[in-house]
Amino acid sequence: MKQPSDVFNDLQSRVSDLLKNSPAKDVERNVKAMLTQGFSKLDLVTREEFDTQTQVLARTRARLEELERRVADLERKLNERPSGL
Repeated sequence: MKQPSDVFNDLQSRVSDLLKNSPAKDVERNVKAMLTQGFSKLDLVTREEFDTQTQVLARTRARLEELERRVADLERKLNERPSGL
């Protein structure tokens, strides 16, 4: 997979070539196509997907913290038990 800088350098080169040889409407259509192609090569997500995953992560983090507290309590109780049992 190309690095983002490589994708944009390639895009810049293509746009420059198009501006030299094409009328404005062709340039606009080709630039849109190249941008779409360039963005599809990147691992981009929508804002909605990002926000959803942020919420999932926050809930997961809260659940993990709760489980860590419960494990610590259980370990403490286990260590407090008399050793003969």
